[in-house]
Amino acid sequence: MKHLLKMLDLSKDEIIDLLNLADQLKYEQKNGIEHKLLAGKTLGMIFQKASTRTRVSFETGMYQLGGYALFLSSNDLQIGRGEPVQDTARVLSRYLDGIMVRTFEQSEVESLAKYGDIPIINGLTDFSHPCQVLADLMTIREYKGKLEGLKMCYIGDGNNMANSLIVGGLKMGMKVSIACPEGYEPDDEVLSFAKEFDCFSLCQNPLDAAKNADVILTDVWASMGQEGEAQRRREAFEGTYQVNSAVMSVAKDDCMVLHCLPAHRGEEITAEVFENHASQIFDEAENRLHAQKAVMVALMKD
Repeated sequence: MKHLLKMLDLSKDEIIDLLNLADQLKYEQKNGIEHKLLAGKTLGMIFQKASTRTRVSFETGMYQLGGYALFLSSNDLQIGRGEPVQDTARVLSRYLDGIMVRTFEQSEVESLAKYGDIPIINGLTDFSHPCQVLADLMTIREYKGKLEGLKMCYIGDGNNMANSLIVGGLKMGMKVSIACPEGYEPDDEVLSFAKEFDCFSLCQNPLDAAKNADVILTDVWASMGQEGEAQRRREAFEGTYQVNSAVMSVAKDDCMVLHCLPAHRGEEITAEVFENHASQIFDEAENRLHAQKAVMVALMKD
């Protein structure tokens, strides 16, 4: 593994290795065992989208690993003033040991990897959110003791989260069901991949998707960059595509609920369901730190 660009690039064994490493690093941190595995290393963090969890978890994780994280907003870089991505990649490769980028177009992440000489980590694009889904899989495994054979249900927009959950879940042997409105389906590339699996289903009825689910996930109806579509999206999603008591009633009694955050209570999830599963959701948020540390170690350690 040279980069982490999207879940489609990872094999099952690579996912397992990252989850096992994340578990180990979490255990060591919780028990006061230092792991300065990236001492002297520098991670450049390019942000073209705002962030809470991504910035704090990567910056904190790099510090705990003994390295240094450098925050670079689009206002700080010539890339924000028209410098080609390939030139930025070539320059930063001479200064840094790795780059994490949080941006809009998947092509920007792919270009950094193509033209740079250092590991590239996708911190989020409109197509994929691999770091979040690694943390999700880590959390599910912590609570359930396994992944294979479990049913994962996602309700909402067929966005980067849906794309990445489908791929990650299916590669790990999970049953994956998706419920989204017509016109808001996951990316065609992801659906083409999913068609190879008998344990994948896509529908428009959340109750059908959630039946006997072991874990239910959701995300906001309008992501960053889609603010202009908020009203149209609300009309498409409201009243149906919500994780609520009716959805939970058809899932398994011990069904988990996860949310990548921020959560809009009363929209994609009710306040009651969110608070009933808050411990799981915030364990999931914490696991961003540990999963991303595992990614950085796997890619940047000598």
